[in-house]
Amino acid sequence: MQGEITLAQLDENRLFPLEPSVRAVAAELYKTVKNLPIISPHGHTDPHWYAENNPFPDPAQLFVTPDHYVFRMLYSQGVPLENLGVPFDDGRSVETDGRKIWRLFAENFYLLRGTPSRMWLDHAFQEVFGLTERLSAKTADTFYDHIADCLAKPEFRPRALFDSFGIEVIATTDSPLDDLRWHRMINDSDWNGRVITAYRPDAVVDPDKADFVVNIERFGELAGVDATNWQGYLDAHRKRRAYFREFGATSTDHGHPTARTENLSQDQAAILFNKVLSGKFTADEADAFRGQMLTEMARMSLDDGLVMQIHPGSWRNHSDHMAKHLGPDKGFDIPRPTDYVQALKPLLDAVGLEPGLSIILFTLDETAFARELAPLAGIYPCLKLGPAWWFYDSAEGMRRFRETTTETAGFYNTVGFNDDTRAFCSIPARHDVARRVDCAYLATLVRTGRLDEDEAFELAHDLSYRLAKQAYKL
Repeated sequence: MQGEITLAQLDENRLFPLEPSVRAVAAELYKTVKNLPIISPHGHTDPHWYAENNPFPDPAQLFVTPDHYVFRMLYSQGVPLENLGVPFDDGRSVETDGRKIWRLFAENFYLLRGTPSRMWLDHAFQEVFGLTERLSAKTADTFYDHIADCLAKPEFRPRALFDSFGIEVIATTDSPLDDLRWHRMINDSDWNGRVITAYRPDAVVDPDKADFVVNIERFGELAGVDATNWQGYLDAHRKRRAYFREFGATSTDHGHPTARTENLSQDQAAILFNKVLSGKFTADEADAFRGQMLTEMARMSLDDGLVMQIHPGSWRNHSDHMAKHLGPDKGFDIPRPTDYVQALKPLLDAVGLEPGLSIILFTLDETAFARELAPLAGIYPCLKLGPAWWFYDSAEGMRRFRETTTETAGFYNTVGFNDDTRAFCSIPARHDVARRVDCAYLATLVRTGRLDEDEAFELAHDLSYRLAKQAYKL
């Protein structure tokens, strides 16, 4: 099925338009942004990588086991997750032999044809590890041995890769229950890489979390307050946000099922808080509490300046069976339709016109871009549009994002690109794809008379670097 092994060197004009004059403009634009530093203001890399700076264990644990983009595709074609080394919460044994995992991955690499994962992996293989053959069953051991040899060298440890990737700053996403010890270790080291945290309060905001009540109690202990009453609970958030700011946090992040917000009176909010803490609440009350907390977080952002990110619209852990055995973040999260116009109105009525508030909106519902999100960001000063995210972090998704938002929201109500990844070696690849796609879009505007060429060069820099740095206060 895979055919003869051929060289798989990356096409230097990949993702650029086919029409020669447009392609030429895109290539010239890209040359000016290709090597700009990477601003990575939202992601899920593990801070202990940078803190301990130990070698990555093996190629499989670097590329396969942590990357749900990869293993969900293989699982969809019948490859058992335990054979790929994906850990199970129920304690069942999984494959731990990195070479066996890698061989299985290589045998099924063809399944990724045409996907963004294939482009990211090819980029990492060539640009990071110098491999230009196509990965397959025949080349599996060659790849594994070469990558393993590289990982044993100092220049392939996490901090060295961070520097070689040209990362200026990266933000991890951490629970309010995290003591941030890895960030403290990074700060206390003699390394000058900038790794900051971001405040993700879902564990103590979502009543549907399995350990919600236990989390609230622990939350209060960390903050030094009684978090089991409404005002103490809010004060705990303020204290933990301040603690996160000590470790560089400039943003919060909220991964809610919906974009619903509420603006209840403090008495009504206290009653709702007591109800969700009791464990006797309806699904609507849980959603209302999450919605109230988005408004409360916005109020706190007015005080401490943290930028809000709202990532709604994912039915997380869609398979109850797999969630029970695997736990979260194992590829079973599915996009769903999301309302923004009605959902955000309570928050916007409460604080949406206050100067200094900054909220970045993401979506997994592409239909909302042109209909709701671009018009909202095109008038409310506090709102900005996050880039194409997760399932749409792809060349076509990025192109559609520009096409559906630019005419209404413009470029300057967007925030550049963020990679939102756990797969460390995909970071430069993802930013490269974003820069190529944006340069292709700008070149099209130039050649169709909608943008002057000098403006395109300025915009290419803004979209690749400045807007993310500005939006996230970096």
